[in-house]
Amino acid sequence: MTICTRFAPSPTGYLHIGGARTALFSWLYARHHGGEFVLRIEDTDLERSTAESVNAILEGMNWLGLAYDRGPFYQTEHFPRYREVIEQLLASGDAYHCYCTREELESMRTAQMEQKEKPRYDGRCRQRTEPREGVLPVVRFRTPDEGITIVDDMVRGKVAFQNSELDDLIIARSDGTPTYNLTVVVDDMDMGITHVIRGDDHLNNTPRQINILRALGAEPPRYGHLPMILGPDGTKLSKRHGAVSVMQYRDEGYLPEALLNYLVRLGWSHGDQEIFSLDELVRLFDIGDVNQSASAINPDKLLWLNQHYIKTLDPDRVARELSWHFGQIGIDPSTGPEPRQVVLAQRDRCRTLREMAETSAYFYREFSDYDEKAFRKNMTPETLPVLQALHDGFRALGAWEKEAVHQVVLRTAEILDLKMGKVAQPLRVAITGSTASPAIDETLVLVGRDRTIGRIERAQAKISAEAA
Repeated sequence: MTICTRFAPSPTGYLHIGGARTALFSWLYARHHGGEFVLRIEDTDLERSTAESVNAILEGMNWLGLAYDRGPFYQTEHFPRYREVIEQLLASGDAYHCYCTREELESMRTAQMEQKEKPRYDGRCRQRTEPREGVLPVVRFRTPDEGITIVDDMVRGKVAFQNSELDDLIIARSDGTPTYNLTVVVDDMDMGITHVIRGDDHLNNTPRQINILRALGAEPPRYGHLPMILGPDGTKLSKRHGAVSVMQYRDEGYLPEALLNYLVRLGWSHGDQEIFSLDELVRLFDIGDVNQSASAINPDKLLWLNQHYIKTLDPDRVARELSWHFGQIGIDPSTGPEPRQVVLAQRDRCRTLREMAETSAYFYREFSDYDEKAFRKNMTPETLPVLQALHDGFRALGAWEKEAVHQVVLRTAEILDLKMGKVAQPLRVAITGSTASPAIDETLVLVGRDRTIGRIERAQAKISAEAA
């Protein structure tokens, strides 16, 4: 048997991290077993589904690198097939038309609650053979009256449901459109889905879906229900906990490798190992190792992972992501050093790529102003001879290379009988606008000769103007 999993989001919003974790676990399970991974867009909620949400899901999957083998399939393209299955269930007696009005259903629910009974449809239309004038019926699935439906859950173990506790759910609305529990069953059956990994909010749907599949003569897939992700405070994850959209994490400067590594550890573990390559995850992942308890997000751990990947990934790989962040702040990377050089210079100093882009802007464009405290401390009239000596030394250089630049700074300190800090720090403020940068020689090489000389002249002019 070829393993086949699926990720089936509803396009009613962005791809959030809970959905991304579900997609990742489904993808890993399929890859681990040499199977297939299917992407299905469950867009039957016509009022809430949007093209923007579909694009956000596809963009998120692409950024994370979770490539699907089949799809994306759209449920709205399968309506004729759903109608065919509904008619099949009606013909076999496994479904029936229900003519109860909304008022009757509400009255039924109220009476049951007053009797302290579980609110559920009582099956009063099960034996109806004649239509009811003026009422468009829904179609209900005839749930077995007796017995137990066992969900052999890959995460939770065996979970038993009494069929008598499962009411006759609606599988087609009065306008003929199918409902979620019908469409998901038909698609899983038709697409050959063998294993369904999804959030535990779907667990109560599972026995209903198993019963429909059995009525259709199909073998149900194996199910695995993942515990929810909580906020850092242990409450349900929400926007107030920060960025929950996958693409928000990209916008904030996280690498997809870091987010994937972080997500897989929200509920899954392999000993005490924290850092995993994608190849390792494919080799090691086992759905049976997923915890049954909920996991809380930890922003500090994600930052730690992100910095690890910034420092250890191929610089060219990081540079591709950094170039996108440069574009977000209006920088054209072709106007300065190659992004790869910036990554090598800054990767030990930055925890996110957005931080790296913002703190590297002076490599590509003039900064608007100096850090006031840094300027007052380092850029005094006594600094003017230092800057002039550096200016002359840099202009005389033949090749603008790291060692040559370093020697100019070193000779200036020796000639003026100053400690290196008294030369390098004023130069750093003149070139970058602040006291924070990579090593001064590395910084100057990335800024370039013309910008370096021009910024020294700018600093000299500002010092002179403020001293006048």
